[in-house]
Amino acid sequence: MIHIFTTGGTIEGLDYENDQGVTETNITIKDFLDSANVDFEYTIESIFKKDSRAITENDLELLVSKIIGTNATKVLITHGTFTMEATANYIGKLNIGKTIVLVGSFILGSSANTDAPFNLGYAISSLQFLKPDVYIAMNGKVFHWNNVSKNLETNKFEHNE
Repeated sequence: MIHIFTTGGTIEGLDYENDQGVTETNITIKDFLDSANVDFEYTIESIFKKDSRAITENDLELLVSKIIGTNATKVLITHGTFTMEATANYIGKLNIGKTIVLVGSFILGSSANTDAPFNLGYAISSLQFLKPDVYIAMNGKVFHWNNVSKNLETNKFEHNE
């Protein structure tokens, strides 16, 4: 079984334009999975719905307690891309002993040309084959938690040099 924890971000169709608050849409991670006709056991649990720039230490502690508390050994975390590598680093240093993959999207999940379904599918596929540790799966690549950074110029994740 895969336990999916959602934390917000554009992958869930949450728009944080001009820091004027959250504009919600009717898209959910379950919608993406249903449209893909997946056939594996999963649970989805919303931890919070935040722009990742607003995630606090308390939020991270709550997320970690949920990861530790689940019986699942495979955990997917949907997350905003702004601080995804910081969250992966935070969790990775704890050496929890589960396979944990963070995923998000650069284009709003409710947009017609979103990268959300591809990233989600790629992350779920990767999650099933990776060894226990913490990873980011974005745009067809997998990154280890201690070797990733977001390039703001290209809007892509990269391995650290």
